Amino acid sequence: MNYLAPTIKQFQYYKSLGDKTMSQLSDDQLFWKYNKESNSVAMIVKHIAGNMLSRWTDFRTTDGEKEWRQRELEFADDINDRKTLVTYWEKGWSCLMDALTSISDDDIEEIIYIRNQGHTIIEAINRQLAHYPYHIGQIVSIGKMLAGEKWLSLSIPKGQSESYNENKFSKAKDRGHYTDEFLK
Repeated sequence: MNYLAPTIKQFQYYKSLGDKTMSQLSDDQLFWKYNKESNSVAMIVKHIAGNMLSRWTDFRTTDGEKEWRQRELEFADDINDRKTLVTYWEKGWSCLMDALTSISDDDIEEIIYIRNQGHTIIEAINRQLAHYPYHIGQIVSIGKMLAGEKWLSLSIPKGQSESYNENKFSKAKDRGHYTDEFLK
């Protein structure tokens, strides 16, 4: 396998965690904040999408921190409906996926810039592969708290590790990406 194919699957997996979390929340819960210093799920979604649009729009020819990006506004309460929020989320992910699918393994050593700092494309991808899951983990954590007992596990549910492992080890060894079963 090359570098890009499993990396794209990894991003798709993290997007699915965000999608599945948001689907378990009411509209009000998407905009709930623990306190005035906290971020709502909506704010985190806006930040991730804003970052994606800035980093991956014309990433080969322009700096990843675009002049038009207004990062501070990503944390403002200016989106107040699910449809607008999800549309923005999808726009960010589309930008990222379009960028990733435009890259070949021969390109990954090419230098691009983020805030005037040179990165190989692989370094820039790895940077974002750490950044987005960090925030998606926040989304999942908030979602799990808000959903309470209604929460539907996004991985192996508590108390089911043993049966999950028994099932896995009852099958022949194979080659695949671990996210395949979660992305169905």
